[in-house]
Amino acid sequence: MGSALYGFDNELVVTADGPVRIVTLNRPDDLNGANRPMHQAMARVWDHLGEDPEARVVVVTGSGKAFSAGGDFGYMQENIDDEAMRVETIDEGRRIIHGMVNCPLPVIAAVNGPAVGLGCSVAVLADIVLMAEGSFLADPHLRMGLVPGDGGMVWPALVGLSRAKEYLFLGSRIPAEKAVEFGLASRVVPADQLLDEALSLAHRLAEVPAAALQRTKTSLNEWLRPQLAGAFESALTGELASMGSADHRDAVAKARAK
Repeated sequence: MGSALYGFDNELVVTADGPVRIVTLNRPDDLNGANRPMHQAMARVWDHLGEDPEARVVVVTGSGKAFSAGGDFGYMQENIDDEAMRVETIDEGRRIIHGMVNCPLPVIAAVNGPAVGLGCSVAVLADIVLMAEGSFLADPHLRMGLVPGDGGMVWPALVGLSRAKEYLFLGSRIPAEKAVEFGLASRVVPADQLLDEALSLAHRLAEVPAAALQRTKTSLNEWLRPQLAGAFESALTGELASMGSADHRDAVAKARAK
């Protein structure tokens, strides 16, 4: 593996394995929960990847035992206390969604542990999802008094509208095997083989003619692109409003007290 690329802080590290770029969410002591620097980096990284002339495929994973536990509760409190920051945070969420949908490179999520909230969104917005045995997906935005604006609106395209409603309304965990059954992931891999499997797949994709592969991804994502200004934008606007709600303030206070 090469040295870190693009000059990000330690919260998000990008390294090269030949034509493959490995994006690692890197706050292992906090289960890779997104603080403000990580969230800002996640919003910016897709432009760097798309403009990298040597890059052909992206693998996203987490350091330590989690993919990402979602938003850091301290960061949530900062947003509650600062209205201007809330606007910036939602704009960053918009850039994460648009960046992943519009990034020309195929993106593989190597889900090495719990992928919750924003972490779940990043996983399911990827083009191909590999999940370690024992990992799970969950989007508990509603339990925190929030509209799931940062990626929940991709769920109907993957699992159907009724199932998307059930799991987004309740925030229930979806184990790896069930995620494959539902169409949220491609396959389950032994945990100690996950990154090797993801990199093997990435290098296979890197051998596919790049222009044809990238145009194919772009064409397939035309199914999602109209929703960027539709369902996604509606949910992002809803999340911004809900970030200042009493329900969200109370949920964060309870979570921080545990």
